[in-house]
Amino acid sequence: MMWGLRPGPLLFEKNPQFVWGLIASQYIANVLLLILSTAFIPLFVRALRVPYSILMPLIIMFCITGAYSLKNSLWDVGQMLIFGVLGYFMKKLGYSPAALVLALVLGPLAERALRQSLIISDSGIGIFFMRPISGVLMALALAAVAVPVARALLNRKSGSDPERQNQ
Repeated sequence: MMWGLRPGPLLFEKNPQFVWGLIASQYIANVLLLILSTAFIPLFVRALRVPYSILMPLIIMFCITGAYSLKNSLWDVGQMLIFGVLGYFMKKLGYSPAALVLALVLGPLAERALRQSLIISDSGIGIFFMRPISGVLMALALAAVAVPVARALLNRKSGSDPERQNQ
């Protein structure tokens, strides 16, 4: 749009030279990437041998530079550091960082959909069980939450700890 082009299906009809030039440039870039990545495999292997004490400060420096360059704001660097510490403790405590990222990305969408469903049903939760597919998915979601809780309660009641048994 910055170049006066309107994206969409008519782009092929009105500016075919641009579209085919863009596609050709992607093919050329893929071929060059294949050649260069194959040629530099020994260098990449040597990069794996860099000691952790050298690699870690470089990674932190690049992360701080990237966070700051986004908006030239120290607030972004602070957020990056806080989430880095949060990720460290999540890893130490055995939590999945992927679950947190998924929750942060999908949370607002799920909340909006929940609000719309409750508005449609006049605040009744029956709407989540009306259709067969939603009923099965809700039952599976409830089972995914209930089974580990029930298993932990049964293990506590019987006095056995599965983590001690594994050691």
